[in-house]
Amino acid sequence: MADKTIVIYSKPNCMQCNFTKKYLDDKGVLYEIKDIFESEAALAEVKELGFSSVPVILADGQDAFNGFRPDLLDQLA
Repeated sequence: MADKTIVIYSKPNCMQCNFTKKYLDDKGVLYEIKDIFESEAALAEVKELGFSSVPVILADGQDAFNGFRPDLLDQLA
């Protein structure tokens, strides 16, 4: 299976963001982090996706979702 592109929209001191990143790290899943505090563009992308809180996880071929969702994260591993 080809590697999916996974983006995690995150912010500093976000427990759910940290849980999400650790969960994927433990499974050896690669991802890109976009910090909504550092990037106006990343914040705009989160709003465009219809979310108002992070983490927002965006992966090829799947609907974006937010929060720490091990059930959905497992589908990315």
